[in-house]
Amino acid sequence: MLDTLYEGRRFRTFNVIDESNREGLAIEVGTTMPALRVIAVLEKLIALHGPPRSIRCDNGPELTSLALTAWCEHRGIALRYIQPGKPSQNAFIERFNRTYRTEILDAYVFASVTEVRELTTDWLDRYNTQRPHDSLGHVPPLTYRPIVTALPTSISKL
Repeated sequence: MLDTLYEGRRFRTFNVIDESNREGLAIEVGTTMPALRVIAVLEKLIALHGPPRSIRCDNGPELTSLALTAWCEHRGIALRYIQPGKPSQNAFIERFNRTYRTEILDAYVFASVTEVRELTTDWLDRYNTQRPHDSLGHVPPLTYRPIVTALPTSISKL
């Protein structure tokens, strides 16, 4: 996602969710979002949650880069790109992004990237622990997760 600080400088966010339980796994905020930074975020998530079987994403340059595609191939992770101009093929993250934009990016005038990070960290914690989701039986993602992990089938992350 892209937004602007009060002074006019742009910043980007890299948002990652688990489609199985709608948990917001990460929102990385920075003035740039090169592929190596995306990989670093994904490495942290793998250390916490284990590797996913696949990653669904759009066709942004950081997500189609040789660095990311080689990293995914080395890790045995399939990259599943949506068709250009078809955000409905990635509906879960689009819904998450809309909520994040409404409740954080459009709700505040930011003086610094640090301020964006602080508000985002607090929001993501509330999103995962307090905010009920209709699709999850009106419970937050981290309340729903123990139910999902108790199922006998494996669930992909990211």
